[in-house]
Amino acid sequence: MQANLDRPIHNSVSSSSKNERELTFLERLYLPEIFKGLIYTLKEMFRPKFTFKYPEEKWDPPAAFRGRPVLVQDNGETRCVACGLCARACPPLAISMQAEEIDDLEKERAPSFFEINMLRCIYCGFCEEVCPEEAIVMSQDYDIVFQSRDDAVYGLDRLLKPKEELKERLDFLKSYKNNQFGSFWDYQEENNRHSVRDRDRDFNPGLSIIDMAEQQTKNDSAAPVKFWKS
Repeated sequence: MQANLDRPIHNSVSSSSKNERELTFLERLYLPEIFKGLIYTLKEMFRPKFTFKYPEEKWDPPAAFRGRPVLVQDNGETRCVACGLCARACPPLAISMQAEEIDDLEKERAPSFFEINMLRCIYCGFCEEVCPEEAIVMSQDYDIVFQSRDDAVYGLDRLLKPKEELKERLDFLKSYKNNQFGSFWDYQEENNRHSVRDRDRDFNPGLSIIDMAEQQTKNDSAAPVKFWKS
């Protein structure tokens, strides 16, 4: 190795060096190298194939796959309460929305419009991580084609997806968060919808702000019902 470092081998194509190696007759014909390439190609032709015949055959990604973000549609309406956390957490600023008040004592607000620029989206999943409602999740869709820049801006009509179609991803998120936060995490899907109001089961919309603050202080000082596993 030391000799090779002291006297490096020169490029055989160049003839300007006195240390140039002479090519043999077969090397001048290049036939051995061509035959080596053909033999390797023939070997690969008869080996098992692992490729898909796209687009007839498509890859079925696992539940952990982060495809394009979608909005969860629960019982015909979106889970989103237009809190804006996903838009704030989005690194490329691909999400924009506008909130509107609705006549729903549990939800209060919903997005009047919700748009995601798929040309900006980097599929990081931050929007999914910060969403308190599990209203935006990363789907298994990866085959996305645009005809123009305007076509890449997805609105509510193309973002909403029934929760039945997203069951695998929602189940994965539930197990992922349980492993991340331990037994203290207890996600209740029936209590999914909330906004600025208290999420207590004994919530009374007739309470004043002072009563609600006192009730919240009482809840915060209560002993926990669950503990971390040792």
